Amino acid sequence: MTERLANDGQGIARAVELLRAGQLVAVPTETVYGLAARADSEDAVAAIYRAKGRPSFNPLISHVSSVEMARRLAQFDERAERLAAHFWPGPLTLVLPLREEAGVVPAVTAGLPTIALRMPAHPVTQELLRQLDLPLAAPSANRSMGISPTSADHVASTLDGRIAAILDGGTCLRGLESTIVALREGNGWSLLREGPVTREELEQILGCPPVEAGKGIEAPGQLVRHYSPGKPVRLEAGEAAEGEFLIGFGEIRGHSNLSDSGDLAQAAARLYACLHEAAASPLARIAVAPIPQSGIGAAICDRLTRAAA
Repeated sequence: MTERLANDGQGIARAVELLRAGQLVAVPTETVYGLAARADSEDAVAAIYRAKGRPSFNPLISHVSSVEMARRLAQFDERAERLAAHFWPGPLTLVLPLREEAGVVPAVTAGLPTIALRMPAHPVTQELLRQLDLPLAAPSANRSMGISPTSADHVASTLDGRIAAILDGGTCLRGLESTIVALREGNGWSLLREGPVTREELEQILGCPPVEAGKGIEAPGQLVRHYSPGKPVRLEAGEAAEGEFLIGFGEIRGHSNLSDSGDLAQAAARLYACLHEAAASPLARIAVAPIPQSGIGAAICDRLTRAAA
């Protein structure tokens, strides 16, 4: 039976107790809910893979309470310090060289010489990490390939009975997974996953455009097929065909709407909630209205393209 924990002192204390004991707890972040386990325990991390049905070649993001903790896990250069100072806590994940003495188990990094790190901005999980004083491996709290969860109810819909607890922190404000950046030797960097922190913002901080990433999986969210609602998805739809649930945007209203006003930040926050609604409808297929590719729209389109693959 999965416990449902309130986001108060008692709920956080219980979550800390469970995590220290190697149990799985779904925790809120400003992006999506994460399925957390202590990153230094082989058994705890293996339980993430079992609960999600996740392929073991797909690395996990480790969540930290501070830049100091992050420095103990990875080699920080001047660029990493700049990015952390500007965007942490927040929706940016850095892929950096792993320190030999980091202490995280190989399953967290999928055996790679790098580690993906993020400091979440949600106050509940910040306090949880502060009390725990351990890095938490935490992919999205859903079955692998499925729609990411932005509420405790979304988590329960696929993981109830498979994990120890859900720490209910309300609806996620950003609603879209973090941007992932890999820093290369020299001044190069690669954008491994689009997200709330835009390419333009990163170029401004780093002073140069990204270089193309390699073909291997370096971070979460790079699989061609991901975020799947379990139904065929048609993009760039001006209207619904017969048997389609239409997710609208702006003037294209649809059965549900990402943003009536055409606001891309609101659309990002509502994306997975709309996909969950479409997946639960009796209609057999899903159509999605056109989304502009500018700014965070690029991240929304990235998720939709993988959902439709």
